[in-house]
Amino acid sequence: METRFANLEMQGTLPTPASVAKLYEELDYQQATQSYLWALPIVAFAEWQQAHEKVFGAKSGDLVIYDNYQDKLGILTANATTPYIISFVNLKETGPLVIDLPAGPTAGGVGDFWQRSVIDLGQTGPDKGKGGKYLLLPPGEKAPQDTQGYYVVEASTMNVMLGFRVLDPDPVKGKALVDQFRLYPYAQHGNPPATRKVTPNGKKWYGGQPQGLAYWQRLHAIIQDEPVAERDRFYMAMLASLGIEKDKPFAPTAAQQKALLEGTQAGELIAKANSFAKRFPNSRFWPDRGWDLVLNIADPSQRMQYFDQLWERTAYYYEAVTNSKGMISKTPGLGQTYLGAYTDKAGNWLDGGNAYTLRVPAGVPAKQFWSVTVYDTDTRCLIDNPQRKADLSSRQELKKNADGSVDIYFGPTAPVGMENNWVQTVPGKHWFSYFRLYAPTQAYFDKSWKLNDIQLAK
Repeated sequence: METRFANLEMQGTLPTPASVAKLYEELDYQQATQSYLWALPIVAFAEWQQAHEKVFGAKSGDLVIYDNYQDKLGILTANATTPYIISFVNLKETGPLVIDLPAGPTAGGVGDFWQRSVIDLGQTGPDKGKGGKYLLLPPGEKAPQDTQGYYVVEASTMNVMLGFRVLDPDPVKGKALVDQFRLYPYAQHGNPPATRKVTPNGKKWYGGQPQGLAYWQRLHAIIQDEPVAERDRFYMAMLASLGIEKDKPFAPTAAQQKALLEGTQAGELIAKANSFAKRFPNSRFWPDRGWDLVLNIADPSQRMQYFDQLWERTAYYYEAVTNSKGMISKTPGLGQTYLGAYTDKAGNWLDGGNAYTLRVPAGVPAKQFWSVTVYDTDTRCLIDNPQRKADLSSRQELKKNADGSVDIYFGPTAPVGMENNWVQTVPGKHWFSYFRLYAPTQAYFDKSWKLNDIQLAK
């Protein structure tokens, strides 16, 4: 019998013993491929958490401050405009956790390790930018009796990621907000300790999913800490067939390792197609433009009426990290929105050796600011170019046209006289771009304003 993966010897309608072996080999490969795609969100967070601990020396509950280009180079699709303040916390160690957020223009949230939003913080959270105290409970743990004055929420995983961005353009005011932020176990709320702050300090690091067996080793390590959700039990069965189980050591056989390595290779190729050539309904924001909605997840829970958004989740968490209600806000003047361009106007991948232009029309519907950022398709991180710059934004001194529009240039060399409007790309590397609108206004939602496509320079 001829199949897509092998020509099988048969005895009547049954496979021969040699064909049975081939069928099981194919099954293991398929299980590894699907498990790779399913695990992308949790492996990314677990790898980033490891960087905090092993590279930066940050412990559970410490804040890591990313406030420059070099330090952000390891974050999947970070914005290059605003500082990031990030903490990974193991609630098994801390117990109920107090998050004391100061009043001011901040946007962020708490996410579980499947990158589902637990609660928003700041302008799109219940404090609405006025600050307040949040009490985060470990899975299944009841709240203490005295919780008056706290926003109380239960996490769905033991490990959580807490992060926020300071939106005030004044760096002095932004630093003052960060200095006021406190994070500590509720057991110490009577005498809260100071929150330790760490910086990457220029160290080279990477917070995306590792390749090869390292991917599965990271997955095996993190599932030891976490409860198994009902929706994931079949995937846990696939992993068990591949030598990866909860409460057991990582010990896949040689045959299982082969399947894991081949599944990782195929899984990443499928992830690239699923992210950079999206086939979701209504993914294109404007039907006559090449800009995609980066976040096709309808709700941070990823839950629809009859299914969870597996492939939308897979697309986003291959190329990016974190999600919150503010990032999919449908309220004009609140939250953020993200559009992605992976090809030029002609539909070709964006090539670092070519020169391109993008005209941003006047009247960009962003109450706070807009930015356009360039990422390396291999790392999904800020492009690591000699210019040491990956983004242009309305907060910068950009040269404008007479009608208020702005021409943006991408390419290996700067166009004469337009250096301030240029992002340097790297020959031999492909790239993609995000266009962000902070506090998008009505003209974005009703699509009366349109962004042009990126096109080859004439």
